[in-house]
Amino acid sequence: MPSNDVRILAQAAVPTAAVGAVAALVSGLTVGGKGAIGAVVATVVVVLFMGLGLYVLQRTAKSLPHLFQAMGLMLYAAQILLLFVFLAVFKNTTLFHPKAFAITLVAGTLAWIAAQTRAHMKSKILYVEPESTTDTKSEKSGHSS
Repeated sequence: MPSNDVRILAQAAVPTAAVGAVAALVSGLTVGGKGAIGAVVATVVVVLFMGLGLYVLQRTAKSLPHLFQAMGLMLYAAQILLLFVFLAVFKNTTLFHPKAFAITLVAGTLAWIAAQTRAHMKSKILYVEPESTTDTKSEKSGHSS
């Protein structure tokens, strides 16, 4: 991954992990150990789903730039659907507290999207390749007599 992609990934993953840590602490204090486990599992799921999505989107941008916007919309829709499927599968689990899991999943997803949006807004990615100044020809402008 180019440095801009890694920077954006880190700027999105770190705040999401912080939200997950706060959610694990709050869930652990309110509903016990199963709540903390649910919050940690939800944070891991969000970071994996969204990180993988960012990776796929960056690869699409490099190989098929004309499909970038459509791929981004499809990818976010697929991620949200997969998160809902994940919620439905683990709705009645006894491994962790499902409400703590679901609330953390939503909070983590919103934190990721907000942090990724902020990272993209603050990054200065060139959309036009500047011409190289090393091989410029010394051309004179104007009329030569």
